[in-house]
Amino acid sequence: MPTISNELLNDIRSKFAQIDSCPVQGQRVFFENAGGALTLNRVVDVSRDYAAIPDNQGRDNPGSHELVRVIQKAKDDLRVFMNAPSGQFFVGESGTELIFRLVMNACLGTEDGGVVLGSTVEHPATRSACARWSKVSRKTHVLIAHDDDLGLVKAEDYTAHVTQATKVATILHTSPVTGMGMDVAAISKAIRAVSPDCYIIVDGIQHAAHGQIDIASYDVDGYVISPYKMFSRHGYGLAWISDRLTDLPHDSLVGGPEHNWELGTRDTGAYATISEVVDYLEWLGSNVTESVDKRTRFIAAGAAIHAHEKRLTDAMINGTGNLPGLVEMDKVKIIGGVDNPAREGLVSLVVDGLNSADVVKKLNEQGIRTHLRKADHYSGNILDPLGLDGCVRVSMCHYNSEHEVAQFLAAMKTIAA
Repeated sequence: MPTISNELLNDIRSKFAQIDSCPVQGQRVFFENAGGALTLNRVVDVSRDYAAIPDNQGRDNPGSHELVRVIQKAKDDLRVFMNAPSGQFFVGESGTELIFRLVMNACLGTEDGGVVLGSTVEHPATRSACARWSKVSRKTHVLIAHDDDLGLVKAEDYTAHVTQATKVATILHTSPVTGMGMDVAAISKAIRAVSPDCYIIVDGIQHAAHGQIDIASYDVDGYVISPYKMFSRHGYGLAWISDRLTDLPHDSLVGGPEHNWELGTRDTGAYATISEVVDYLEWLGSNVTESVDKRTRFIAAGAAIHAHEKRLTDAMINGTGNLPGLVEMDKVKIIGGVDNPAREGLVSLVVDGLNSADVVKKLNEQGIRTHLRKADHYSGNILDPLGLDGCVRVSMCHYNSEHEVAQFLAAMKTIAA
């Protein structure tokens, strides 16, 4: 298993902006990665450079030709990184906006009637899109109940609900509240066994930063990420769609290219920054495998990321050095269970007798950035069944260190006493 050594971790941390300090707060530990990961220094530089360019794509001049080249390079980079030999990539306003568009076109592109199938563990991006467009296309929206104790949904849960009438299905790759990852390939296989022509759309927004993506193995029709949660910046979302989804009727300019899903002139800087993310992950992979093959390096990087983040969450739950872990703190309850192999770099918790908002505030006062998840339209689907009005989300990425986990545990030992 590829691993991230202390020396490599130092190199990794040097590549990210604001790794240990906030321009407003000062020194801090950043455990709010699920709300938006840290940004690569190269992404910051490239964003600035492209913001100054006046040229548009599609013109006959050297500047425009270079923009077209950069866009094509990004799509080629993504094809290898995400293992997507067919289909197409394009950018949009945000991950949520793209999920709505994919769900809309899948619902409207299939005959009226039938079922749109999802689960209660999903983010409101997919649940809301399916709720709206199932009605418009006269379909029934069915939500499979997730396992409250494990914080996830399994392939057998889909098997119990999918029928030949299932026309569209959505899958959450990783929950931003519980931190648990779903087996996308197994769920897709279960759906296709009964409804082979179903359009399957995956919300990969939370998963993207925490391991590898392998679209060819999923047998799905859409996969959406938000690059600001994968070391890039705000302002755009990224989607991959299959050839069959590409061919469905969709919003486009009359007389324009029929397979174009982008509306208007997109920011070339968005494509340039996602190439920087792909280049970074290949660099990381080159440090944990001797292979010169790009795809092999991406696989190795994903394995190293997963292993490092498991080490961090294990230390947070079970303790590190002489510091007790969360499991030893009597008042602390961990959502999704203590020993859950589906966990991806995130621990959500509550402290008996303390409002979660106060816990987040107390951690902030000690320079540790976490986030409050409330039982609202974003997280009520997870928290309401547990009888919770909120929880503390502690989300990590591979650039975080065990020393930072120790700082968190030292603070929590006092707060939870």
